[in-house]
Amino acid sequence: MAKVRQAVYDILKGGFLVDEGAAKNWSMLVFLAGLALVMIASSHSIDKKVQKIAVLNKEMRELRSEFVSTRSDLMKVKMESAIIRKLGEEGLYVSENPPQKIVVKN
Repeated sequence: MAKVRQAVYDILKGGFLVDEGAAKNWSMLVFLAGLALVMIASSHSIDKKVQKIAVLNKEMRELRSEFVSTRSDLMKVKMESAIIRKLGEEGLYVSENPPQKIVVKN
């Protein structure tokens, strides 16, 4: 039990960083610190991408709504009754006689 207590005390004191095998310990600590930095940078990058995706999804919903509204307006304008009404304002009316086919003979 005393050995375990002494080992924990050495770790907390930092004795493993200054004894004769410290080069191995320092290289491992630098490696772990590098991994931690890479992990933090990756996390920030993912957060930015998630926020950008949320903004793009919101913009997509708005554009889809605008598309549906515009398509609905177009369907109303293309209706025959709307065209007849607009042409009536211009003084043009629908012919009561059907069109006749003109055949040209050489």
